Amino acid sequence: PPQICHQMEKNPSFPPQVAHPTLQNSQGHRMGERCPWSKKMDFLLSVVGFAVDLGNVWRFPYICYQNGGGAFLIPYTLMAVFGGVPLFYMELALGQFHRTGAIPIWKHICPIFKGIGFAICIIGLYVSFYYNTIIAWALYYFYSSFSGTLPWASCDNPWNTPNCTNYFGRNNVTWTNFSRSPAEEFYTRKVLELQKSGGLYNVGGIRWQLLLCLFLIFTIVYFSLWKGVKTSGKVVWVTATLPYLVLLILLVRGATLPGAWRGVLFYLRPDWGKLLSTVWVDAAAQIFFSLGPGFGVLLALASYNHFHNNCYRDALITSAVNCLTSFLSGFVIFTVLGYMAEMRDVEVEDVARDKGPSLLFITYPEAIANMVGSTFFAIIFFLMMITLGLDSTFGGLEAVITAVMDEYPQVLAQRRELFVLGLITVCFLGSLSTLTYGGAYVVKLLEEFGAGCSILAVVLLETIAVSWFYGIQRFSHDVKAMLGFTPGLFWKVCWVAISPALLAFIVASSLLEQPPLALFGYQYPAWSTSLGHLIGASSFICIPVYMVYKLVWTPGSLKQVRATSAQRCPSCHPSFSPVFGTSQSSGLLQPNGRAAAPASRARGPIARMEPIAFLFLLQRLAVCIRPEKTVRDPQAEAVGMEPVL
Repeated sequence: PPQICHQMEKNPSFPPQVAHPTLQNSQGHRMGERCPWSKKMDFLLSVVGFAVDLGNVWRFPYICYQNGGGAFLIPYTLMAVFGGVPLFYMELALGQFHRTGAIPIWKHICPIFKGIGFAICIIGLYVSFYYNTIIAWALYYFYSSFSGTLPWASCDNPWNTPNCTNYFGRNNVTWTNFSRSPAEEFYTRKVLELQKSGGLYNVGGIRWQLLLCLFLIFTIVYFSLWKGVKTSGKVVWVTATLPYLVLLILLVRGATLPGAWRGVLFYLRPDWGKLLSTVWVDAAAQIFFSLGPGFGVLLALASYNHFHNNCYRDALITSAVNCLTSFLSGFVIFTVLGYMAEMRDVEVEDVARDKGPSLLFITYPEAIANMVGSTFFAIIFFLMMITLGLDSTFGGLEAVITAVMDEYPQVLAQRRELFVLGLITVCFLGSLSTLTYGGAYVVKLLEEFGAGCSILAVVLLETIAVSWFYGIQRFSHDVKAMLGFTPGLFWKVCWVAISPALLAFIVASSLLEQPPLALFGYQYPAWSTSLGHLIGASSFICIPVYMVYKLVWTPGSLKQVRATSAQRCPSCHPSFSPVFGTSQSSGLLQPNGRAAAPASRARGPIARMEPIAFLFLLQRLAVCIRPEKTVRDPQAEAVGMEPVL
């Protein structure tokens, strides 16, 4: 890496692809250039760490058993092959080729879609507002685990109620619908203190203990990101690998528990009838949210790769690791659920009713509390949760940092530390509402709407912009310039048709089927749903707003716009379009594809009117859609590339 950065300074043509204008400081050194990852494993671990997050542990096992167990693996695999992995590959290739973040990359692809980059950054902020709070909960549990007896192991604590029922190690204990386990009351009444909140109408004050936990989390995040990939690439060697060691330990321990086999059977028993239900929507949504295309993280991380890095192989490896981790997590969770069902003398289905964070903060800790060596297993379990969450936070915030710094290199090129500090401060202040007594209700609201349909719609438009506007042939040439081979027919068909169709199907299904929100028996008011839709729209609205801005503020008169469009991108200019044709007599475009008739031959006043406004819009669109020319890779010709206009 030092030699590479030195070569950047000595040779202006290295690397071959420069994403933004190069600046020079007072000493004459180049600013804005990218020093790549010091090791290939730094990049791979960063991608795996982002993709493998808390959702792999709580969301996949729940969705799997809810949608037919083993039968769910069929639609899940198909959606991964035809939807998730192709988009994963596309984003890695885009980031590596253009070597820039989610905002400025669009001037090289399709400038009118630049609003996608701003939408991605806003979504990243919304996610940081609630996701880091969940990590703070895990940190609170981690601290509470350092005791001889875990505080959620009994009902003899000040926060417990008469409904607290501890059935482990006791006979003739009746479990009713009003019964609450010690772990549930510890989570709701001690950690969150929901009893002091009146819902969203009155969320109450801030929990200072959680405030300290969140401050510590953001401190770790800042010092991991402030120097860029030089620091985060080293941190992920711990945060990305430790969860697998812990998962292996928990899997072995869970497999030795009584009743574990009941949970495994429940997890994998196929219910083929579910294949005729909404399982396909759930499978597609799970794979897209799991792999994470559209969040800008893959673009940012891949932009620090060497130009000729094999991103195709990286995409296959990291996506396979992600999917296998989800499957492995299911065994870790359901062996414990089978053990709990055996202890309660109930069906596994009755134990596995919890989903989301409740599965990690109630169900699993309850089982751990009644194991031999409970303190040890609690410590490593919540340490695993913290590291899983931190990896995803690193990726999410790095996407925002890279996008904004690449968009404004003149201002931020030498101020990364200050900018990261400012961003962390904004995220911390935005998270304060989630630290209140009713903060769990805010977390649920942001989780549902902050990155729900909006991120899926963003991925859909991103895929359309790259495949249809930038052009699949142009994109294939870019891949060939990096890897030496063109993507196969399968990838092209997925990018052009299958993946966009799947995304459109998911977005439509999500908009049509929106069950009412509820958490711990609290029904969300109607206005909160409207607020959630407003939150989701606030990010997506950046796309049409920027389109209008780009069309209105594109400089030049009609004549200048036509000349600029024809000169810079003949293939984008309407006069070269096989659909509209070219006017020979007046030089103007006619909708019927024929040359305009001379004025003397025109019949009627309407026929003499040329569609100036329509032409102006079309030609202005041509300029807004046309990607800017980039510095070509001199080695591209060696692999037989044709010039792409």
